[in-house]
Parts: sequence; structure tokens; C-alpha cells
Amino acid sequence: MTLEIQELKAKHRATWASGDYAAVADAFVLAIGETAVAKARLERGIEVLDVGTGSGNAAIPAALAGARVTGLDLVRELLDGGRERASEAGVEIEWVEGDAEALPFADERFDTVLSVLGVQFAPRHELTARELARVTRPGGSIVLGNWTPEGFIGQFFKTMAPHLPKPPEGASPPPLWGREDHVRALFAGIGVEFDFEAHSVDFGCASPASFIDYMADHYGPLLKARDLLAKQGRWSALRSDLVALCERSNVATEGFRAPSEYLLAIGHKSARR
Repeated sequence: MTLEIQELKAKHRATWASGDYAAVADAFVLAIGETAVAKARLERGIEVLDVGTGSGNAAIPAALAGARVTGLDLVRELLDGGRERASEAGVEIEWVEGDAEALPFADERFDTVLSVLGVQFAPRHELTARELARVTRPGGSIVLGNWTPEGFIGQFFKTMAPHLPKPPEGASPPPLWGREDHVRALFAGIGVEFDFEAHSVDFGCASPASFIDYMADHYGPLLKARDLLAKQGRWSALRSDLVALCERSNVATEGFRAPSEYLLAIGHKSARR
């Protein structure tokens, strides 16, 4: 791992530890975890890993379905939030602090591996894909939910990018995980075949501007961007660009509502011959 990638991961930890991701997830994206779990068709008692679990958006529905669930995330603060939400839901989950690019589990440990808006933020996509496949048992499944580049949140990140420092060499853009061809290429030759479905969830608020202000207070990537750019006198420019994106994406006659597309990738690992 290069020093630049190490530094990027340290920034990722700090970014996702800031704000209140659980509040954002509860407000907008819980349905993605529920949909991914439903598509995984989990059987009671099977071993499930949720990679980039965050506050447990897929781990908790999987546990409620009767699976034995492990939730892994790079960020301890997100795991703490997941523990609280799991306790409220009345389920037991093993929470592990770890890296999607170097999963701390034995080969072929899990029947099903899930990731909902998680692995796309690991910088080295090929390495992450190999790790997901490695820990999945032959005949098992991998189900991933990631924002598409064309969808509202994909465009949200695209709008932010010119205002922020470029990522280091070797780090790939997160929304690439929302492209079918990219996912197929990542898993080519490692025994996992995918089917794909396009879904969407709605983001809403009283107005486009109030949505951006809410996200800047609660959503780690935008909160950190605001903190950095405000010191340089450049926050208002990014805020204006994001408000304009929201206005273009708004489908509500009153207030603000923007559907955001995500790609559900449903993979099956070939059985050992």
C-alpha cells in the first residue's frame, strides 16, 4: 500500500466519523439495505458478511431475517452507531473494525456477502472485488448496492469533485461500482457472475437549499468539504453548484424531492468442481 493510499484511508476514517451518517441513512437509504437483503434470499442460520456496514443498513435486516451476521467497517464510530441500532432492533451482530481491501476473515467463510453503499468508497476496486470473492463460499452469493454515476448522488459526487483535491494515483471513483461493465470486469476470472437491477430511492427536504444545508451538517463527505473550503473562502461556490444540481433534479411541485438511481448487483460464486 502506498503512503498516499494510507493517507487517503485515514481521511476516509475521519470523514465518515464526522457528522451523523446514521441520521442520513435513516432518513434516505434504509430501503436499499432492505432491498439488497430481500434479493439475497437469505436462509435462516447462514453466515452473512456486510462489508462497509456503516450503521447496519444491510446487517440489521439480514439479522432480522435469521442470518448470523458480521458487520465490518473501517470506521469505529459507525460501528458504535450500528450496535445501538441493532440493540434497538433486538438482534445480535458481530461488529468488526476492518478494511474492505484486506478482509480479516478466512477464505470461503461466508455464505453471502453484502455491501450497501459501502465498498464503493474503498479506493482500490480490483483488490476489494478479490477480497469479496475470496471470503465467499463456493455456491454462495455477493449482493452489492451502489450509486450509479448518472443518478442524483452520483452527480452529487461529480459536482463536488472539481472543488476538492484530486485523489491519489490508484484510487478509483466510487460511482464506477454503479456501472454493470465495471462490476463484470472487476470479477472477471474470479468465478463470480452477476445479474443487475436498477432501483432508486428518494431524497427530499423543504427546498433544494435546505437539503444541501442538512447534508453539510450531517453527511461526512460534504461536512468535511465545507470545513476545508470555508477556510479557503470557496464553500459558497460548491454550495451554489450543489443547490443548482438539486434544482435540476427536483421532481416535486412543492419542496424538494430527487430520485437517486442505484445499481443492485446480484452475484453467484461458482461451486467448486
